[in-house]
Amino acid sequence: MKILFIGDIVGSPGRDMVQTYLPKLKQKYQPHITIVNGENAASGKGINEKIYKQLLEWGAQAVTMGNHTWDKKEIFEFIDHAPYMIRPANFPEGTPGKGLVFIKSNGLELAVINIQGRTFLPPSDDPFRKVDELIDEARKRTNLIFVDFHAEATSEKQAMGWYLDGRVSTVVGTHTHTQTADERILPKGTGYITDVGMTGPYDGILGTDREAVIKRFLTNLPVRFEVKKEGRTQLNGFLVDIDNSSGKTKKVERILINEDHPFFG
Repeated sequence: MKILFIGDIVGSPGRDMVQTYLPKLKQKYQPHITIVNGENAASGKGINEKIYKQLLEWGAQAVTMGNHTWDKKEIFEFIDHAPYMIRPANFPEGTPGKGLVFIKSNGLELAVINIQGRTFLPPSDDPFRKVDELIDEARKRTNLIFVDFHAEATSEKQAMGWYLDGRVSTVVGTHTHTQTADERILPKGTGYITDVGMTGPYDGILGTDREAVIKRFLTNLPVRFEVKKEGRTQLNGFLVDIDNSSGKTKKVERILINEDHPFFG
């Protein structure tokens, strides 16, 4: 099974890149399932129902989230009726939504799990113990398991990768908006990358207007961070090829599309 994952979509520039390049990526790589991280898809923070449905219409089969899940209040009106939206599973008990979804393709099922880290992020339940529970649940139906670990600290992401090596098919890191060049297959067969990166503005800082960010560092005064809507854009992604029988990853490939790394179909 081939899985295409697109890193954190930031605002309208990120959505435009998905709409433009997802068909081209599907034509080139022929993935069976496409997953996108949409927690920043609406104006850089959160998601709304219209955008969620757009991402599915453009070719995604699942939308993972993160620490900005609740930033658009209307999410409470539709998240329990959004079967392909996956918010961090280690949010407190009773939180709306779900952290595990099964996606069918060609007679097979892929379990998609979303977990959030605790280092430098708002308090949440233990992601390591929670993912243990979800793996046990997933394995009752499939050995094809994909984990989006939405976390700040590189060390926490690496720890999760090693913790899950041989127990899940793939672990991808999201949240930092900067793609890492450490894609690999761990010794027991789990595909891994510390951070897939972001899809959106190329000349901003983490997707936001760079002048505001620089001003913040120079003055230490509060500023308003807004998505940089003009200028060049980028798409960051990750492709993984999983053996259907063993559930182990056979191949990984990092995807980077921007003006300095143009797409070749």
